Amino acid sequence: MTSGTTLRAPHSTTSPPRFEGKVALITGGTRGIGRAIATMFAREGAAVAVNYLRRRGPADEAVEFFRSLGAKALAVRADVRDRDKVRDMVAQVVSELGGVDYAISNAASGSNKPALELEPAGWDWTLNINSRALLFLAQETVPTMRERGGGRIVSISSIGVGRVLPDYTSVGVSKAALEALTRYLAVELAPEGITVNCVSGGVVETEALEHFARGEQMIAAGRERTPAGRLVTPEDIAATVGFLCSPEAAMIIGQTITVDGGYSLPA
Repeated sequence: MTSGTTLRAPHSTTSPPRFEGKVALITGGTRGIGRAIATMFAREGAAVAVNYLRRRGPADEAVEFFRSLGAKALAVRADVRDRDKVRDMVAQVVSELGGVDYAISNAASGSNKPALELEPAGWDWTLNINSRALLFLAQETVPTMRERGGGRIVSISSIGVGRVLPDYTSVGVSKAALEALTRYLAVELAPEGITVNCVSGGVVETEALEHFARGEQMIAAGRERTPAGRLVTPEDIAATVGFLCSPEAAMIIGQTITVDGGYSLPA
């Protein structure tokens, strides 16, 4: 040993979970992509609140699963189209979990018909759930984020914004509005330490595809077309959301990050 050398204890490679002490609210967080996002947060030390609209059973099961991971967890029923309901939902999360650091606008639905067959009710339903809900979620969570010194808002979009998919008119248009709103919120909130971004997924095999008449064809075509050789998983989307909520992504503002395995690249 060289004279004067000081022995140091080995550097610990164990670090605390990324989101320890934080609270994440995920709309539509009881299944599919939303559940994968909530699971990611729970594994990373955050308390998790998931929103649902109709099915209490899956919501209770999801909460028990998150708690089995060691996370505080809560399920809140709310119609995200209704600002008063969103306000009540956020108030409950703040009351029971202490605040909101990460708000994930994931809840989605759609009237899956060709454009010329769309009815006004289906159009309004889709636009209100898929895009207006983000506005209400931001309006109601920003005050608690301010109190906590900042936060992250992430919306979940789809490659149907830039590509024409069968029977996807109302969803594609609603997601385009979602991405535009993401940019406007991002510029408005960035000075307060609240970043707003969007994750756009490729063909993801979830229950949602069961509602498309050509769902199986979409899955098969997605596998064939994707350069990565496999479909995007809900966990792929969740990992990107986790990155956007991390300190390393602090200067990513108002962006839509596409996670599609290269699906949208070939001509």
